[in-house]
Amino acid sequence: MSSVTVPPLRTRKPTGIVPWPKILIEGHEKAGKSYVAAQFTGSEKTGQAYWLELGEDTADEYAQVPGADYLLIDHNGTYRDILGQIEAVHAEAKRAAAAKEPPVVLVIDSISLLWRMLVNWTNERARRSPKGQRKLRQDPDAEVKPTMNLWNDAYERWAAVMYLVRTMPGIVILLARGKEIAAVDGNGDPIPNTKDWRVEGHKSLAYDATVWVRLQRDSDPQIIGARSLKFEVPRSGQPKTLPDFTVERLVFDLMGCSVHTQPRVSPELTGDLAQRWLPKVKKAAKDGLEELKKLWTEASSDADLSREEIRVVRAAIERQAAELKNPEQLTDPTSDAAKLRAAAAATEQDSAAEDAVDEAAASEFTAA
Repeated sequence: MSSVTVPPLRTRKPTGIVPWPKILIEGHEKAGKSYVAAQFTGSEKTGQAYWLELGEDTADEYAQVPGADYLLIDHNGTYRDILGQIEAVHAEAKRAAAAKEPPVVLVIDSISLLWRMLVNWTNERARRSPKGQRKLRQDPDAEVKPTMNLWNDAYERWAAVMYLVRTMPGIVILLARGKEIAAVDGNGDPIPNTKDWRVEGHKSLAYDATVWVRLQRDSDPQIIGARSLKFEVPRSGQPKTLPDFTVERLVFDLMGCSVHTQPRVSPELTGDLAQRWLPKVKKAAKDGLEELKKLWTEASSDADLSREEIRVVRAAIERQAAELKNPEQLTDPTSDAAKLRAAAAATEQDSAAEDAVDEAAASEFTAA
């Protein structure tokens, strides 16, 4: 009986380097959130700054803020395009970090409206559903509550954006709307003479931020919470007040970040290695079938991919090849897509044969 091979333990000494922060700046309208973010984009200690404007209209004008220096990201307003542009900034931040360049800066104004867009999308999907349509036919003003699967879809989209934010090897500033609201009890009833504070966005927003800053029109800037060993926010519920707050002071003085010590880029978390290949497949498809065939060969020779992962990658390549051909051409056995399918079928047969040999060997061993 063969023993299970245990992989060697891989460890390293921690560096002690402070990672680039993800900064949540929220608060009242007209409290200066966009202003302090624009002011920071021209810092001599940072690299290229990008401004992703979502549902706001200040980014063009705020280029006139003293010291501001950023590029405004162009998008068409759809989730897919917004996510794609954040992925592009993420890739540029990784390149800059690998080249030991100053950190890329990304400002998202506002992250609150990204979540509102997803909430609206969820409500609209609920209204379009067969159950929602039946209810609205009976009463056009009826309330249609989204089901949990629809909310899960919205959260998955939110999580995809926030994963890129958390793993960005640069500085990210998330601008959000915050306001005082009436406090409610467990039943949802207002508590007399009691106020609470709400940040507009998904409830996990504060968890994803390294440091949480609040700006209000009638008081000094406050740090609500921070994940830092360089300074401490009181745990008594009272925030840390910073009368002379700037993002540059927060990042390089209080938090202790340095342009001379680049943080280590964290590896991407992925359920299997095939997930890392799927974006390559989409990119290759844009360049035609020849690039897909090259990728097919590369995937087949990647020693890190398991047999099942290679099948997943090949299936994705085949789907992209099919989309590049019309149905009539796909019936041609000499077409490129058909050749890919034939190769996939051959691979499946080889795998099945290998499995049969393994089962036969195991059966003989058991009998022995």
